[in-house]
This record gives sequence, structure tokens and C-alpha cells, in this order.
Amino acid sequence: MFKLNLKIALRNLWKYKGYTAINVIGLAIGLASCLLIFLFLRFQTSFDTSYEKQDRIYRVVSSWTYPDGDFFSNGVPVPLAPALRNDFSQLEQVAAVRSTRGIVLTKGTYPIASSASSGQGEKNRQETNGGQGNTDVKRKEQLFYVEPQFFDIFNITWLSGKPAQALTAPGMMVMSEKTAVKYFGSWQNAIGKSITFDQNTDFKITGVYKDFPQNSNFPFELVASYASFPGKDSKAWGSVTNRSECYALLKPGVTVTDLDQPLKQFIKKYYVDNGPGKENHIFQPMSEVHHDGRFNNFKFTTISYKELAGLAVIGVFLLITACINFINLATAQAISRSKEVGVRKVMGSRRSQLVWQFLSETTLITIIALLLACVITELAIPGMEHLMNDKAAFRLFSEPAVFVFMLLLVVFVSFMAGFYPALVISGFSPALAIKNKISAASAGGLGLRKTLVVVQFTITGILIITTLVVVKQMTFIREKSLGFDHTSVAVVDIPSDSLNLTKLNGFRERIMQLPGIKESSYFIAAPMSNGNSETNMSYDHRGKDEDFQLNIKMADEHYLKTFNLRLLAGRGLSKSDTVKEYVVNEKLLKMLGVLQPEDVIGKTMKVNGREAPIVGVIKDFNNNSLKEAISPLAIFSNHKNYSAMGLKINPKELNKTMSQVEQLWSETFPNHVYEQEFLDHTIENFYRTEQVMGVLFKVFAGVIIFISFIGLFGLVSFIATQRTREIAIRKVLGASTIELVKMLNRSFLYMVLIANVVAWPLAYIITSKWLNGFEYRTNLSIWPFLLAMVLSVLITLITVSLRSLKAAKTNPIDALKYE
Repeated sequence: MFKLNLKIALRNLWKYKGYTAINVIGLAIGLASCLLIFLFLRFQTSFDTSYEKQDRIYRVVSSWTYPDGDFFSNGVPVPLAPALRNDFSQLEQVAAVRSTRGIVLTKGTYPIASSASSGQGEKNRQETNGGQGNTDVKRKEQLFYVEPQFFDIFNITWLSGKPAQALTAPGMMVMSEKTAVKYFGSWQNAIGKSITFDQNTDFKITGVYKDFPQNSNFPFELVASYASFPGKDSKAWGSVTNRSECYALLKPGVTVTDLDQPLKQFIKKYYVDNGPGKENHIFQPMSEVHHDGRFNNFKFTTISYKELAGLAVIGVFLLITACINFINLATAQAISRSKEVGVRKVMGSRRSQLVWQFLSETTLITIIALLLACVITELAIPGMEHLMNDKAAFRLFSEPAVFVFMLLLVVFVSFMAGFYPALVISGFSPALAIKNKISAASAGGLGLRKTLVVVQFTITGILIITTLVVVKQMTFIREKSLGFDHTSVAVVDIPSDSLNLTKLNGFRERIMQLPGIKESSYFIAAPMSNGNSETNMSYDHRGKDEDFQLNIKMADEHYLKTFNLRLLAGRGLSKSDTVKEYVVNEKLLKMLGVLQPEDVIGKTMKVNGREAPIVGVIKDFNNNSLKEAISPLAIFSNHKNYSAMGLKINPKELNKTMSQVEQLWSETFPNHVYEQEFLDHTIENFYRTEQVMGVLFKVFAGVIIFISFIGLFGLVSFIATQRTREIAIRKVLGASTIELVKMLNRSFLYMVLIANVVAWPLAYIITSKWLNGFEYRTNLSIWPFLLAMVLSVLITLITVSLRSLKAAKTNPIDALKYE
């Protein structure tokens, strides 16, 4: 029976080639889109989920309660980890991690296997002593100081060494297998070799571990013992930077709620001087690290479950639209197959047999479409990887879950798309079918098909509106004034060791002599950057610290001019190598309850134990992404902490000037690696997730519009077929082609209007919730809604008119003779 059904199905598909082609193309594009969405969602939801003790691993993060809201950070004070170990008997392990960047220098007689393939934006410098094979390799790398307990919490496979021995003393370093091969040719060669970091610290390689998986938020390539971290003994509970993180492993049987009361006592014990109830810590499950937008991570990438759910909904919409498409086309073809059904019933076929026959045809079409979808998906995967900045590698046939998903797609689509048409077609009366008396009523309810088209256009309208709002918000972000000048500003890394700090003044003088340089400044972080640090502060001898955290930026006296920060009162910083005075922003005044900027000039402020007067007030600028509010901020000088130089460049001489800067830099700091990035690019990276989601929304919205176009074509074909006799009589009675086209368009335009009435409130709810994730957002105007309706109407008019013209131009004699 199966063989017979397959043979009949193949014959019918070949007989109705146009119908088959439209169905296969529509389904293939829809299924390919679903496969791409599934691969993306599976990758994003798999971050840090494969550890053996996953359910007991937590990251400790920080939060502060402000009078006007809460502030969150993934960073913690340095003394937090040892205090947790001492005070929490419920914790099995606690591990501190600190990140930094610097120059890595290797020397030896080993080969450098992949020296040409360093990280993006990095420059490699190799010197080979002729005939000896000695090679020096120098790169700018990110280094992590990690306590050995970290590798007890996270089960990472070690190729050589053990964390209990390899990371216990100062001067010890371990590295990933990929990094060991990069520096030493093979991981076996790395053991026992030495690496110099920032020209002042020598590390011995004591272990090599397997690379962290791609779906991990730990970019740990070089790991040094935490005992080597210069600031490990800090007791500054009020100072927090997102470069310091802490991880904890709960003992078996302990739940996170068991930590609530001990945590309250812990906060009271260590933050007693900073105002009760203001500081807090949260035990964040590892499953939320990649998805909680309140906190960052070492990869600076998060994507919320809400955004992933939105993409999943689009996938469901795609399936529904493709199934609706199939139903409309199948029922439109029902009349042409009525004789076949009538003959088979007369010959003794039962209805159940006919249902299985038509379901078999649907399944065959779905399988063919899925095969084509796999080809489309493979072709689209490079584009998806490029969209992710090549940080993800998608493989269609690498996991059993993908095959299970494909099987479920075939079953779901075959049943949803094929069951109703199979019931309709198999239910034809054999007498009426053989006599060609099958009407619109007997071929399935026209009202149901119209309802399906309304659903299609409702989905289309929602996606058009949401896509337009996403595009408008991203345009708003790009064009909004951030309160500082970030165009044509290059940020160049500078060495921060004591020897090279003495060269900074001379280097700046040479840089300022370049004709393309307008201004330059040394600092630890640009006005908007990922390198934010918060600390406690006190104002005007009030006797206790204020009940909020202060964002601090260390910079020289040229900082305000380089970024065009506007002074409201007082003056900018004067030349100094140490903390001498402060410049603050408007938000700090608001938090302090000061009404006029002039009122704080001359008042003292203590930050990290350093007391100095406030000499200037600047207008607020966005020091965080536009998802977050502006923080209270202070700028002061401290040349020991400068790690970058900002260059305001004449855009007309950009390329020439940057070449000159690199040449001067290499002459001044010959033992370091030149790195630079334009501030505009840094700011764009703040919204990388939104950009990716925006592109995906636009692409899949276009796919749904295309599938809806085909579905509408199917319904028009059905109606045109049913009204052949009516159209012929109207033509005989004098109706023009334009009048006939208008007649067929009218009912569809009503359906489009009804769809928009349904789509508008749903789209408003969805877009409003999405925009609420931004502290600064565009106004939700009527234009996206109107434009969505106009597009829907245009699509309908074009589709219906094309099919209607063909029906209207048919010779009425042929139609009436047939009837």
C-alpha cells in the first residue's frame, strides 16, 4: 500500500507541476528559516550549560539601591572572595578572577606554528636570529588572574598539570591548547617555558588545558595564578570594577534561598560604613550569565531570553504561514482533482484510504522541501556566522538534536498543512465529483480560507511594524547626541609600566605636531566604554559615605577638550600626575541634592580615601549604553593608571595621520604592540545584539511576506476558478477588465484591513515592551503602523490584480461552453 501511495503521489506531483513548485518553494524557504532560527537559538541557549556541577555553580554579582533606582554590575570588590570563604559554610568552593591586558613576550628555540594568525586587530612582531632558529614573539593579549579553585568549580580537561599545583604560587601560568600551539608550536613544547608579561613579570608555563568551548563566556586563553595579581590583598570594599568577578560552588543539598539570611548578615558586617541596605550581592545561576542584561561578562555579550523568545515566535509564525499557504493552495486545487476522487470512491476506496493518500502527498512535498531547505540553510550559514562576527560556527548535521528537530518539522508541517485539505478532498460526493458539480461550498469553507489569509496578514503586519520600530530605534541610537564628541576619535593603547610612563609627555608633544591631530589626551577609559569602575565616596565632610556608587574616570587635563565635554561651572583639570582635584557631572549634583552647579565649586570630595576639591561641573554625557541611565561621575588625574590615548583627528587626513601615529608610537615604545580602535566602532559594539536581532527580524519578516504572497496567490486562484462562470457572464453583459479586477480585489482589501485592525494592538504591546529595555528610546509613532498597512495593501493589490487580470482576460465563450 505504501508503495502504491508513493507512486500515485509522485504522479500527481508531476502532473500538477506548478502547484508542486509553489508549495515546495514556499515550504523550503519557511523550513530553511526555521532551521536557521533553531541553530541560532540552540547556540545561544547552550552557553555554559555543560559543566558537571552546573546546578550548583553561581556567579556573585553586585547591586546598589539608589534613591531613583538600582544599579547592577558583574564586578565585585577584591576582598569579597576570601570573605565568602570565611563566612559562608554553605559554599564548597569560591574562586576570584581578575582580567587585564598587556604585552606577552616569548623567547626560545621552538617553532612558532601559527604566528601569522593572531587575534583580530593585533600586530605580531617576530625577530629571528639568523641560523640559530631563536624566535621572539610579541603580542597584546588578555590575561586572567585566576584562583586554582576555579578549575575545581568548572570541569575543564587538563592536558598537562593540575590546578592545585599549577596555579598556587606567584609566577605560574597555564594556557589553553590553542594558545600553546600558537606560541610554542605544540602544547607539549609549552610546558616549562617562560613568558614575560608587560616586561616586568616572568611567568613559567606549568599546565595546559583544553580550550573552553565556543559557547562559553570565558575567553580564557592565558591564565596566571591569582597569587601573581598585584592587588590581591586589597581591602577596598567600596571599589568595584567589572574586571573582577567571583564564582561560588554550593555544597550538595544547599539551595540559593538558604543563603539569603547569611548574605544579609554578610552585607551588614562588611558594608556597615556605607549606609545600611544600599550595597548588596546576588548569587546568579550560571544559566543566566549569558542572558541577564543587567550584568555583563568577560565576553561583553548578553542576549536576553525575551529576545530569544521573540525569535522563536517568528519561527512559529513562519511555520504557521507556510502551513496556511499549503492549505490554501491544496484546497484551490481540490476542484481539479474532484474527478479523481469520484472515480476512486466508485472503485471502492474508503475515505480513510484517501486521507492517507493525500497526507502521503503532503509528507512527500514536505520531505522534498526539507531537502531543499537543508541546501538553502547550508548556503545561508556563512552569512549567519558573519552576522555573529565569526564568533560562532554553525553545523547543520553535527548534532542529533538537529535531526530530531527536522523529523518534528516534517511531522508537524505534514499534519498541520495536509490534514484539513485531505479531509476536504476525500469528502467529495462521487456523483457530484464525476459530474463536475463540486462548488466552493463542497470544496471546503471559503470563510475558513479567508480567515487563514487574515491570520497570515496579521502576522505579516506585526512583523513589518516591529521591524520598522527596531530599525527606527537603532537609527535613533546612532544619531542621538551622547553628550561628547566621538567622531574621528581613535583610542590607542599605551604601555602602563613605570619606565614608559616617563615617555608620555614627550610622546604627546610629538603627536601634537602632526598636522592631522586636533587634540589628544591620556586616560584609563573613554567617556563611553566597557572599562567602567565604581566606588564609594563622601561629600563635604558629611560624616559618612553617600548612598550610591560613583563612576570614576582617570584622565589628564586635555580630556574635556579632546571629547568636547561642556563645562557648566568652574574649570577643567589642571596639569597633575596625582589626584589633585575633581571634575564632576550634573547627575552627581542631583544625587547630592545640589541645585546649582556653582554651589559645589570649592567643596571637597573623598574618593577611595583621596580628598580633593571640586573645580568643575560638566554637562551630563552617556557613560553607559543607552540601555542604562547616566551615572554620577567624577574625573581626576592619576597618570599611573593611564592605559590609553585618545586622538581627535581631522577626518580629511585620517589614514595619513594614523600611519604617522603608528610610526611615532613604534619609535617611542619599541618593545610593545601597537593597537588602536575608533571610538565609533566601540560604541557600535554596545548594541551588537540589537543589530543582530534587527537583521534577523528584517530577513525573516521578508520571508514571511514572500510566503504570504504565495498563499494569497493560492486563494485568488481558488476564487477565480470558482467564479469562472460569473466572470464570463459579466463580460458578456459588458463589464470591463478593470471592473472585474476591482470586483476581485474588493473582498481581499477588506481582509487586509481586518488583519491590520488585529495586528496594530498586538504590535503595539510587543514594541512597547522591547523599547522599555532602553533608558533612551525613540517615540512610538503612528507611522510604522500606517506604513505596515500600506505595504499590506500594496502586496494584496499586486498579487490579486496579477491573478485577476488572467481570469478577466479569459475568453467568456470557453467558460460558458464548459459550464
